[in-house]
Amino acid sequence: MGKKLLVGDELEARARELGVSVEGDLIRGPDQRYPRASDFELQRRVQEAERSLQGAKLWLVAFISACASLASAIAAWVAVWKAS
Repeated sequence: MGKKLLVGDELEARARELGVSVEGDLIRGPDQRYPRASDFELQRRVQEAERSLQGAKLWLVAFISACASLASAIAAWVAVWKAS
């Protein structure tokens, strides 16, 4: 089972926490919008923002891992160089 989808005020609060716009779609022009996006649209926006955050965290873990591997390889190379 997946994570329960938020609705209503909880959904709006989570969207604002993630920095997601809660504005609705345009009605007629740039100054006329629906006051708030539908729950379905906000859920989509929140899920997209959460995926983006997760991807950024995974990228950071991969980068740190690559740096650790490089440091290990350099240390091994230095050990072999000094031993010979």
